[in-house]
Amino acid sequence: MKISKIITYPVKIGIRNQLLVKVETDEGVYGWGESGLSGREKAVIGAIEHFSEWLVGKPAFQIGSLWQELYRSQYFEGGRVLLAAISAIDIALHDIKGKALKVPVYELLGGMQRNFIPTFATTSAPPGPEMIEQATHLMKVGWKAMRLSPSGHQTKDLYEPREHLSETAKWCTKTREELGSEVVLGIDYHHRLTVAEAASFCQKMPRGTLDFIEEPIRDECPSAYQSLRKLIDIPFAIGEEFASKWQFQPYIENDILQFARIDVCNVGGLTEAMKVAGWCESHYVDMMPHNPLGPICTAASLHFAAAVSNFAWLETRASDFEKHLGFEDSEIFLDQPKLKGSVLPVETKPGLGITIDETLLKRQKFEFWEAPHLRRRDGSITNW
Repeated sequence: MKISKIITYPVKIGIRNQLLVKVETDEGVYGWGESGLSGREKAVIGAIEHFSEWLVGKPAFQIGSLWQELYRSQYFEGGRVLLAAISAIDIALHDIKGKALKVPVYELLGGMQRNFIPTFATTSAPPGPEMIEQATHLMKVGWKAMRLSPSGHQTKDLYEPREHLSETAKWCTKTREELGSEVVLGIDYHHRLTVAEAASFCQKMPRGTLDFIEEPIRDECPSAYQSLRKLIDIPFAIGEEFASKWQFQPYIENDILQFARIDVCNVGGLTEAMKVAGWCESHYVDMMPHNPLGPICTAASLHFAAAVSNFAWLETRASDFEKHLGFEDSEIFLDQPKLKGSVLPVETKPGLGITIDETLLKRQKFEFWEAPHLRRRDGSITNW
């Protein structure tokens, strides 16, 4: 079975663009993948078009060998654009092989280790009474882990970190008091803070308020995270931006992260994700996959989660307060993973278990979108 064609679909579904990738074979079996580099889809398409020039005619089953060829057959290897392209292709090849062998993708990854996939949800309201109401509701309907909303996160174009730290800390503390000690609470700062700001935020709350803090600072400098670790004792959830196992290397080997926020659509697909998971297992790090994209990302993440032992929760954006992405009810995705309460049942269909109405998909258009360019009050650029 050989690759015969690779088709890219950069289309807006719901509120955001998705880059879906279809890999076809000469035997009629095809697979679907998804790129995770939101906001830079056209750059990824360029990489896929280049890869397609020599991928066509290659054996579709040789996934590991093709991964090495995709990554290493260039002088300037790596980077988020190339790995997002490799990720989509790798996921689609797993879908093809699963369908051809008539087994779910998790069987290709070592077999099922759990019967369902626990998820964590996220509140959408800014810190305040409504955020606590949402968190209380999520707990009542079954979520045992959730992520709270930081103040200022909803701002369109102005963000002053110091102005929001005390307010967010106050309401995180109140939420913990209201929900009790059993539920897992975390917060995502979207790498907006400095080391000093992140330390100041954490030090404003009683010990035990939060069970994890996600992406408090940017990831380029692992030693900065080591510096922050000396100042706070809250577990770190890091890694959604990492493209390849080599970016995870200093964080795993130096025991910096406690939850690996791996993104199968950015890290290099399922091939690379399984290597990172094994590495994390040797350091007692739990996998906590990043999953804010579309149903193909969710399906691939679900199969990954089913096949690894060191797993905590999969991110879901389909709780009662996060149906804003708009793909859950899309007629394009005829079969896609669906929450059952707070968990995702493990798919048993061959491949990823995704069915797409390609006729409807072709009618969708790409819409230019750019992430907010946030500025401080003095006019300087800050992180989104």
